[in-house]
Amino acid sequence: MCLAFGQALERFGAPEEVLTDNGKQFTARFSPGKPGETMFDRICRENGITHRLTRPQSPTTTGKIERFHQTLRRELLDACEPFADLEAAQTTVDGWLEDYNRMRPHQALDMAVPASRFVPRPLSEQDALPVVLPARLDPVPAPAPAKPEPEPEPVARAWPMAEGEVGAVEVERVVPTSGNLSLRGQQIWLGPALAGTTVMLRIDVNRLHVLIGGARHKTLPSKLSGRDLKALLAGGGARPARPWVDDPGPARTAGGVVEVDRTVNAVGYVGLGGDKVLIGWPFAGQRVTLRLDGKVLQVLNEQRVLQATLPSPLPPSACGRPQGGRPAGPPPQLPPPAEQIAERTVSNVGGFMVAGQRIQLGRGYAHQVVTAHLSEDTIRVFHDQELITTVPRVTRKEVVVRNSGEHNRRKIV
Repeated sequence: MCLAFGQALERFGAPEEVLTDNGKQFTARFSPGKPGETMFDRICRENGITHRLTRPQSPTTTGKIERFHQTLRRELLDACEPFADLEAAQTTVDGWLEDYNRMRPHQALDMAVPASRFVPRPLSEQDALPVVLPARLDPVPAPAPAKPEPEPEPVARAWPMAEGEVGAVEVERVVPTSGNLSLRGQQIWLGPALAGTTVMLRIDVNRLHVLIGGARHKTLPSKLSGRDLKALLAGGGARPARPWVDDPGPARTAGGVVEVDRTVNAVGYVGLGGDKVLIGWPFAGQRVTLRLDGKVLQVLNEQRVLQATLPSPLPPSACGRPQGGRPAGPPPQLPPPAEQIAERTVSNVGGFMVAGQRIQLGRGYAHQVVTAHLSEDTIRVFHDQELITTVPRVTRKEVVVRNSGEHNRRKIV
């Protein structure tokens, strides 16, 4: 167990703290005689990690990991055939974990992906030391193969072959029974339901696109180097990528502002630049226009009326790359002010109540004062003069209003 813990630290970085139960592999606090130090405690101490222990006879404290085991069984293991060996099992689980941690939004995290919440302990340049492992945990070097495989000879192509300048390639693969496709060490989780399906993989050193029937199925960050792409061309059945109708390339824009049309999925996400971006569950199922300038992302409805303003998920240099990008049209129309206006202070968990309805903005707005404009069907939330979001009004609770301001608007109290 300590070897696995040490390997995790080397791979992901050392966290500020770790929570465990009171098993003897973790702590000696309940051992007979004078308590000593376990190997696990020593790893934590030498890497500056705070080791927190659950209260005795309180199994619910670590209930999240137990619930995770149930999800793993139901979504993956119950649908899999027996694995051929340990390596095949590990490969399949790794592919499922990639989807679970980096692609799937989590309701308990305000629809963020789990990987976004793990950040290694910040270290200054002076303190940036490698992970310290006890001598007994040093990995045993693997024996060198008797006959190392020769490097594939580069094949002459009509496009640059230098490292970092290799163009996109495409290769066909059949999804295995496990649903986890592997390409030169990169795991691509597609699920057992697609077993036997032929997919086209379009890869460069930045992105890996999965196409089924010519349409993009999913996009992942590429872990392949220029050397990997050359090897695929030399003997991996790959060919230089042909023009892709669903990938028109960078849009030519004026002033760096582009627009793309997207349909928001059932949990409020859209695909943008190869990643999933949270627009908000109130827009689920809607067709919206996203306007990006590298600083903010504006959400427009079909009438080009501004619905929400979010931080841009793409830097200015990448704003012209999203699929379907086009030069931006005229600035969006601002919605008219509502008759009912309420000021609220956002709680420390990022939400507030108005007219009997709770609105969640996220912890980034904690303790900020926002203004809610209420109409019969919607609630628009402003921070200063900036429209944050528009949500459907789901309550019909009577509100008490009073006159306020020179325009004699009604203000909720």
